[in-house]
Amino acid sequence: MAAKITRFNPDQLHETPGYHHITVVEPGRTAYLAGQCPLDQCGSLVGPDALEMQVDQVVANAVAALAAVNAQPHHVVRSVIYVRSDDREDLGIVWGRLTASVLGPAFTSASTLLGVAQLGFAGQLVEVDLTAALPD
Repeated sequence: MAAKITRFNPDQLHETPGYHHITVVEPGRTAYLAGQCPLDQCGSLVGPDALEMQVDQVVANAVAALAAVNAQPHHVVRSVIYVRSDDREDLGIVWGRLTASVLGPAFTSASTLLGVAQLGFAGQLVEVDLTAALPD
């Protein structure tokens, strides 16, 4: 039986810029992806301190990770986006680039966007953590 995914925004909560406050998954399997970093296949950081290049690499990595479990962006039920910045403009750039990418449907579910002080690799600016309801 395929997982049923329902996304909604209760009337009592504020409007969102595209994500849903609540995502409910009914029976099925779930995949929890490790935070996807802007590393190439050899493990080298792509675009040190280049925000848009790093977002593009994170998108490519996330799409590959989803494909490895036979999932697509619309199967994502939860996302957390980390941006090494305290500038709201940087957070907006990352959100806009992610939602406009092939990974965009992933961000219509429950989603959190955070500005953080540090990420795991020197020069790393972005990381995306995804949870997906797997298709049969």
